[in-house]
Amino acid sequence: MKKFFVNLRYFMTPALIIGAMLGIVAGGTWVWLGVAMFGAAIILDWLLSVLPVHAEPAGVDENGELNGIPWLLNTMMYAQYPVFVLLQVSLVWRVYEYVSGVPFGTMEVMGLTIQTGISGVNLIGASISAGMFLGLGIMFGHELSHTKGPTFILSRWMMALSGIAHFCYAHVYNHHLELAHEDDPATCPRGRNIYKHYLLSHFGQSRFLFKMEQQRLQRRGIPFISPQNRWIRGYMMSLPTVFMFWYAGGWTGLGIMAITWIISGFELEVLNFLEHYGLIREKGQPIEYRHSWDVGESPFTQFGFIEIGRQGDHHDRGETHFWELEEVGAPDTGIGYFAMFSMLLVPPMWEAFIKPKLAKWDEEMASEGERRIAERMNRKAGWVDMPTAAQTA
Repeated sequence: MKKFFVNLRYFMTPALIIGAMLGIVAGGTWVWLGVAMFGAAIILDWLLSVLPVHAEPAGVDENGELNGIPWLLNTMMYAQYPVFVLLQVSLVWRVYEYVSGVPFGTMEVMGLTIQTGISGVNLIGASISAGMFLGLGIMFGHELSHTKGPTFILSRWMMALSGIAHFCYAHVYNHHLELAHEDDPATCPRGRNIYKHYLLSHFGQSRFLFKMEQQRLQRRGIPFISPQNRWIRGYMMSLPTVFMFWYAGGWTGLGIMAITWIISGFELEVLNFLEHYGLIREKGQPIEYRHSWDVGESPFTQFGFIEIGRQGDHHDRGETHFWELEEVGAPDTGIGYFAMFSMLLVPPMWEAFIKPKLAKWDEEMASEGERRIAERMNRKAGWVDMPTAAQTA
């Protein structure tokens, strides 16, 4: 029974995704359910972050066997793709209703009352809800991007629903090799806010795959414009979504699609932002636990984000299943992702929170070379109140 509940907790976000979808299907003010649940998650994450509640990883049982049930948790991840498709289809239906001027009314489906017709305000609410939970679902695509074969392709299809299929290659072949260095666009340097990082990281990762394919195909003597170009194929994988929204609502449909893509892509970059913000690694030096921020003190984050907060172990053992990740002594932010999300939206608030933690990292964990880089980055960021290497040595 204990093993069952250990696995059940990782179904929290899939349940919320389905809830957001059902809210869009129900119509009326229910389309805002996803937004309300996201707001509630922020509040709950704050509460669980400040309370003395510790979240243990799935770990092993008394017999030394894994508590995670691989077939169950893998099936849960694979099932997210059709759920995301249904989430988009439900939004496309609402777009069609709005553009077609379907009158307001109700209909009964399997004993449930569904409100037909939708106002412009509620259509915006539906698109925000869909975007938020497509964004949260990206964590499953991330997990599968560390696999090979059909499951890696599935991760690309998941990301393609938000127009970011390039992520899978950039994440594995750039971020995991260059993290905490300026050669990694996904690592946010000190002083950069989330809004700027969103654009630079998104286009930087796309550029990485563009260059990677350019070089790979050139070595093989294959033209860049080719079906074998994985950068092009990634964007082609997004065309079914584009056509679906265009067919349902023309430019209005594409506008609603853009809202969901911007929100979901923003949430992906929020995770990149939080996982390594301001941390530094010298070029050519090994990646160590200290180059990632862990989030080990927030049960809501650990369960809701399928242990993605155990970044130190994840970057040490990239292909390890999320239910096998452990605490490894990486620096810890002390609060969860939802709580930090609410702070980083206001850059001065985020800097006030993270600067003391970075100063402590500089003093206790940074190498001599990393401290020198930290001094330079602090000056560039205008952080005149940060301790210097001489003060912390």
